[in-house]
Amino acid sequence: MSKALTKTDYHFPGQKSVYHGKVRDVYNINDEKLVMVATDRISAFDVVLPEGIPYKGQMLNQIAAKFLDATADICPNWKLATPDPMVTVGVLCKGFPVEMIVRGYLCGSAWRAYKSGVREICGVSLPEGMRENEKFPRPIITPTTKAEMGLHDEDISKEEILAKGLATPEEYEILEKYTLALFERGTEIAAERGLILVDTKYEFGKHNGEIYLMDEIHTPDSSRYFYSEGYQERFENGEPQRQLSKEFVREWLMENGFQGKEGQKVPEMTPEIVKSISDRYIELYEHLTGETFVKGDTDSLNGRIEKNVTDYLK
Repeated sequence: MSKALTKTDYHFPGQKSVYHGKVRDVYNINDEKLVMVATDRISAFDVVLPEGIPYKGQMLNQIAAKFLDATADICPNWKLATPDPMVTVGVLCKGFPVEMIVRGYLCGSAWRAYKSGVREICGVSLPEGMRENEKFPRPIITPTTKAEMGLHDEDISKEEILAKGLATPEEYEILEKYTLALFERGTEIAAERGLILVDTKYEFGKHNGEIYLMDEIHTPDSSRYFYSEGYQERFENGEPQRQLSKEFVREWLMENGFQGKEGQKVPEMTPEIVKSISDRYIELYEHLTGETFVKGDTDSLNGRIEKNVTDYLK
């Protein structure tokens, strides 16, 4: 079976530090550039699962790179190059400690809160009488804090962000403007592919005093998509929507008694399960981009990445 990249430990020219996130390893080069390696690790319920998923990192990296290029006219972004299928190199930004989550439809955690009687999320009032998977009159922004490793992100309102000084009023206005414009573009691109962009998240930072879009964008890990075909019928009948996201991984875990709670054990990830998740990700990639996925060589992933990045940095 194809190999998966679950751990990296590079020493690139000019490297100052490395941050190992849930699924990405980020190398700081001379406090000027970041080398972001999209590993094949997979997380769900804020837990990194024990097995890597072959080609997952390549797919996510290539989708994000494609969408960064497709939105570069809306706002500046951090991407400089993709020297390897699993790597993006970009400018170092000082990140805002919030994630801008934007929702076009009432589902997921927002629906669970709504169903329990909540009518305000992150300072945004929600209309009465809404149903699961219903489209909002206009997209809403429901930010969260960016939690440290192992902790959960918490909902936060615009007012709290300003009161805590996490962004100035002028900065927040730009963050909001960029978020809605990026979501609109993502919605248009999705519609061309027979999809509905349901919700997603964006991360921003500052570089030379200017606000930049950072990290990934519009990938199935950071976004939820519905298939357009049959959406209305399913909605009217109160049926679950066909989703294009990593929700299927969460569903498999829940069916096997795991939701990331204390004392729960991750179900065994057999080679068949791992392959089926990898195949689903390839399906996601092809549906989302309209392109055939070309598998990178997995014989020596670490060596390949080290060489490609080192050659680029030189």
